[in-house]
Amino acid sequence: MRGILTLNTGSSSLKFGLYADAPEPEELLTGQVDGIGKTARLVLRKNGDKTTLEVAAATHAAAISAVMAVLHDSLDGLKIAGVGHRIVHGGLDFCGPATLTPDVIETLSGLIPLAPLHQPHNLAGVHVAKAAFPDAVQVGCFDTAFHRGHPWVNDTFAIPRRHYDEGVRRYGFHGVSYDYVTGEVKRAFPNLHRGRIIIAHLGNGASMCAVRAGQSVGSTMGFTALDGLPMGTRCGQIDPGAVLHLIEQVGMSPREVREMLYDRSGLLGLSGISSDMRTLMKSESPDAAEAIDYYVFRARREIGALAAVLGGLDGLIFCGGIGENAAPIRQRIVKGLEFLGIEINAEANANRETEIGTGPTRVLVIPTDEERVIARAVHAALTRGQSRVRYAFPSSGQTDEHRPGR
Repeated sequence: MRGILTLNTGSSSLKFGLYADAPEPEELLTGQVDGIGKTARLVLRKNGDKTTLEVAAATHAAAISAVMAVLHDSLDGLKIAGVGHRIVHGGLDFCGPATLTPDVIETLSGLIPLAPLHQPHNLAGVHVAKAAFPDAVQVGCFDTAFHRGHPWVNDTFAIPRRHYDEGVRRYGFHGVSYDYVTGEVKRAFPNLHRGRIIIAHLGNGASMCAVRAGQSVGSTMGFTALDGLPMGTRCGQIDPGAVLHLIEQVGMSPREVREMLYDRSGLLGLSGISSDMRTLMKSESPDAAEAIDYYVFRARREIGALAAVLGGLDGLIFCGGIGENAAPIRQRIVKGLEFLGIEINAEANANRETEIGTGPTRVLVIPTDEERVIARAVHAALTRGQSRVRYAFPSSGQTDEHRPGR
């Protein structure tokens, strides 16, 4: 039987899935490694059973090696024909899944400065998987691809126009998650899919996306995955003048500022305690409470902004680790948004029901499944026999139908 492996590498975690190849891939097992670089745990889920192992995973490469060791014991005659990878940044070139050829990998390596917390680890997973399964097709799914059809005004910065043409623009991220959620909305709520929705992907990384009729038209994230909402360790929106001040007046080096904004800001920086929302919610520290206050305030503010982008709102959808599991945070975020038709039922919210809204604007909780999106892309590549690289702006000179701007 032909199998598909998916690897989804985050800033401090690694998710993976094993599937039997089919038009709708059949999940055989899933798992993740948490706490990479600290005390790492490998959690394996198979047939409803959950197994937790402590593993030595000081680096992402070590975590991937630990996963490979577990998987080899679970293959049971399954031949891995394709491996799918979540790649955070696809830059200007990629608007859909692509075969990870040496040339493509070289292009993606050039984008590491735009996604330093993720891109190196994404590509490390590709190299390990190529070595472990040399005959398997390797397919990349890009977080930026879902947003490539944005109107020009949502993608540009008000700096000299030549920089936009050079690639300094808003890309948006978490696109693999948004792809899955919009697909679930289309399947289960077709009328809502035709309307205007905001998807809130709230986790250690956090963003929101404005979607009209299944198409992304705006995102809180921009040129990098730093922008928009505060996150576990990332700052979210910040005045660029503050960055200049830290460099020119405070005397911090660009490297020090980068490390601070990516690794020591967000919930961790504001609370001084933890980047984990669960820890902060249990804490009695005033700083922890204020960090949550800021998180909730910014989320509410971005919902209002994206509703303006859409010209109204028909649905709000929560997903991601916080969005799916932290009912009190959902409750606090929507408080005061009655003017957008958003109200939720406290009991339904606490019980983690799918539909938690009571107002005219529907409010849903839809657990995301990035691994399934990736597995579907690998199946498509295997079905074609040879995956074709898809470029946003083809070198042939043809204009992509979603290309914004002039």
